Amino acid sequence: MCGIYLTNIPYEESLVKEKLESISFRGPDYTGIEKVNNLTLGHLRLSILDLDARSHQPMIHENIHIVFNGEIYNYKDIRAELLAKGYLFKTESDTEVLLIGYKEWGEDVLQRINGMFAFCIYDTASNEIFSARDRLGVKPFYYYWENGQFEICSQIRPLLKDKKINEDAISMFLDCKFIPSPYTIAENVHKLPPGNFMKIDLNSKEYKIKEFWNLDYVKTRNITYEDAKKELHDLLIDAVKIRLQSDVPIGSFLSGGIDSALVSSIAAKISDTPINTFSIGFDDPEYDESKIAEQFARIMGSKHKTTICSSEDILKLIPKLVEVYDEPFADSSALPSLLLNSVTKEHVTVALSGDGGDESFMGYDHFDSLIKNKFIIDIPYPIRKVLSSSFLLRMIGQNTYRVKNALRTRTRNDFIENIFSRKGFLLKEKKQDYMKHYQGYKKWSSNFLQKAADLNIKLWLENDSNAKVDRASMAYSVEVRSPFMDYRVIEFARSLPMSFRYESGRQKKILREILKEYIPEEIFNQPKMGFAPPIGNWMRHELKEEFISSLNDDFLNKVPNLNIVKFKTILNEHMTEKHDHTENIWKVYVLSKWYKEFGFR
Repeated sequence: MCGIYLTNIPYEESLVKEKLESISFRGPDYTGIEKVNNLTLGHLRLSILDLDARSHQPMIHENIHIVFNGEIYNYKDIRAELLAKGYLFKTESDTEVLLIGYKEWGEDVLQRINGMFAFCIYDTASNEIFSARDRLGVKPFYYYWENGQFEICSQIRPLLKDKKINEDAISMFLDCKFIPSPYTIAENVHKLPPGNFMKIDLNSKEYKIKEFWNLDYVKTRNITYEDAKKELHDLLIDAVKIRLQSDVPIGSFLSGGIDSALVSSIAAKISDTPINTFSIGFDDPEYDESKIAEQFARIMGSKHKTTICSSEDILKLIPKLVEVYDEPFADSSALPSLLLNSVTKEHVTVALSGDGGDESFMGYDHFDSLIKNKFIIDIPYPIRKVLSSSFLLRMIGQNTYRVKNALRTRTRNDFIENIFSRKGFLLKEKKQDYMKHYQGYKKWSSNFLQKAADLNIKLWLENDSNAKVDRASMAYSVEVRSPFMDYRVIEFARSLPMSFRYESGRQKKILREILKEYIPEEIFNQPKMGFAPPIGNWMRHELKEEFISSLNDDFLNKVPNLNIVKFKTILNEHMTEKHDHTENIWKVYVLSKWYKEFGFR
């Protein structure tokens, strides 16, 4: 895991060093800067494979140069294939395999590699740059382009100087709690979408972006449940195994949930020695599932470390959150993620995680909500519109957000989209239609749950979960690897009948059946509490003064398109315990900290 940088802007080397230094946590082991023709390539290295200096970057093979962030998990197989073709290698790294693989196959190398990656390759012979981002968007890729001048980087902070704020992106953030790709907080700065590559022709000063992977139309396999369970189990074992390749200590995150328990159990069985596992707990027992994780650890025989998170810990981490999440980002579980990685780094440099399992195997609460409210959504819209009055809702005792949403949305697709976006709730007026980039979910499947899962993967997984994990881990120079985000697992899960994954309210059915081979069902079949801290309670009590002082009129008046009257109303309702508005208040609070950090006052 590293940081990459590339530009054709003629910056002094001292300025390039300053830019890289601002995100040096991504790669503290070595900083490499190389000038080639009119380009500057930069790299921050976190050494994982082949720790020798021979694997420093930028790396060169004949006429091609590379800066690469990530891991190619099947690099040994590709290396063997290239050796058979007569290529020679100077290192034991996956970087050189990627570089020589591009030399042999060009852009088709992307179809051969299995990994998480963002990289730039410069070919001096063709005077072209070839860049790509992995299929699920695990690794970040930002680029600035204006009139043929460009910068590419793993994070946006080095690209922000002298840039104007993208006011539409502020509205997107207030809707989603993140800024969805391809947009960013700055004008003329973009995210390369997952599963895409970009070619820059330095002669014509033009670039083009092309997709090399995406979700596709669901073709449900004719397979028995037992065969599916065995095939999935074998696939997960392989996905874990290839992610255990490392020349530095490796461990696993372990919560009270199914996904991390399964990943950690498989890793523990594969490993020749007891693995290290790590979990976070909260001093509020209503949110704490660390005791369940400790039960898992005892069964699998891991060396386990639990860290309890308090409101004081959260307050101390807020500056760190703004520092490393250099776009506004309001998933509050980023805070315990930061704490978890800070503890993990004391013991290991690489950690496995269970991220991605909920998307493929219907693990989130909103999948239950879709099923429970499906009968409402299927009522003709004019009737639902009448039923949505507050009076009638009170009469039937269904005054919940999801039921209101089901009654008031026109279509099933609208109901699905509202899971991930509040669609103008905090805004004066609706702005840029960012959902236009995520409409594929409507055509890939006719199944209600699969549609939601696909939008979960395309919109939320990339922009929320992956961004959270990448920044929280990189903040402490930890590499996180997620077997459930192996694209083979994603594709296999989508090919299974829905009843194998979700049946009669039983989420992750097939994963539970596999986990029973490692952990007794009565141990793991306990209520999951999630990973978000009790921010809502803290902002009413321990952190109240901090929130009130930050959310003052001076700041609120500077936020474009914010409905200030409405926000003040919900802030008062929350503080007086009339309603829970935690998520929306947290969004605006995080934005206030971002404004202060980056000087947009």
